[in-house]
Amino acid sequence: MAMTSKQRLVTALDGGVPDRLPVTTHHVMPTFLDTYMDGKSNIEFFDYFDLDAIHWTLPTRPDTAKGEYRAASDSQNGVIFSDSWRISHEPLPDPQYTTARYTITTPKGELTTVLQGSKYTTWVSEHLIKEKRDIDLIGESMTMPLCDVQQVNREAEEFGERGLIRGMVPSFDIFGQPGTWQDAVCLVGIEKLILATYDDPEWVHELLGILYRRKEAFVRSLQGAAYDVLELGGGDASSTVISPKIFRKFVAPYDAKLIELAHEAGQRIAYHTCGGMMPILEDIAGMKPDAMETFTPPEMGGDTRLAEAKQRIGDKVCMIGGWDQFHYFVGCSEEETRAAVRRCFDEAGAGGGFILSPSDHFFDAELNLIAAFADEARRCTYS
Repeated sequence: MAMTSKQRLVTALDGGVPDRLPVTTHHVMPTFLDTYMDGKSNIEFFDYFDLDAIHWTLPTRPDTAKGEYRAASDSQNGVIFSDSWRISHEPLPDPQYTTARYTITTPKGELTTVLQGSKYTTWVSEHLIKEKRDIDLIGESMTMPLCDVQQVNREAEEFGERGLIRGMVPSFDIFGQPGTWQDAVCLVGIEKLILATYDDPEWVHELLGILYRRKEAFVRSLQGAAYDVLELGGGDASSTVISPKIFRKFVAPYDAKLIELAHEAGQRIAYHTCGGMMPILEDIAGMKPDAMETFTPPEMGGDTRLAEAKQRIGDKVCMIGGWDQFHYFVGCSEEETRAAVRRCFDEAGAGGGFILSPSDHFFDAELNLIAAFADEARRCTYS
């Protein structure tokens, strides 16, 4: 019998065999929707191509018992304040990019960071942590957002069987990533943080411990939330950025504990590593996430050999991704796109536990090729 999208995706997440190959995408980028689909919404995108839908949501709430409260201004994007943790921002003139300086005010000093952005993405041009002692201000004063379980459940009930309810472990305020190491990279800078793992590893562990505590508070508050899966990780822990040794020493010990706590709260975790994965496949799987992503092909700057990855860890976790959106969503024939879908299914689909998805975001795509991608995946059935 045909499954609903939710049933199909959840079956794959749990390592089972669904009625057919689940096919979806990661975040649907607003730039793509505005440029190619006349500003359609996320769910309209999924409906248009008959893809298995994902609804992303991350409602948080302040810990009022600790004196925390929601920022009054919508411009703060739901940031949680306290009397010891206030964030302000000011636009900065720049001829090319949207630029703003953010200031975090604490009782013992201020921290500043500068973000820049284009219509495609946002990046850090001045990191928040400039001196090693800056982490003391964070550790002493940072707020710790909790999950708004009631809001998650309302959205899950409304979304019903249309697909997955997906969230993420919150990143640090202003700019960050779900994983502990990855959040630290956004605050310090990758080169500086890598060097610090050799020059001052105790300081790195102290920073990671601070960021871990913030994420731990959120994960412990997830009990009863109707998420289907939450994202942890990020590209800065991929093997094209750091060595397996750094991963084992500075990434896995913290994120493995978060995964364990998430399981205790009844939640699934997808570990996101956009970039290289092959040298650390077993290390990621050893943290016991429910799923791993994005299995980026070499042609896109990753290193994934999909069939080998399936053989090595496919019986331990669900695999999400594997799709080369750079070469099969633009500039090729529909037949080539369909053949690429079949290759992914042949290499990773056996026995279930595989969700076909682009390897992270895409900003440009030909609509007929997305349609061919979705249609061919729907034809990939399990006998």
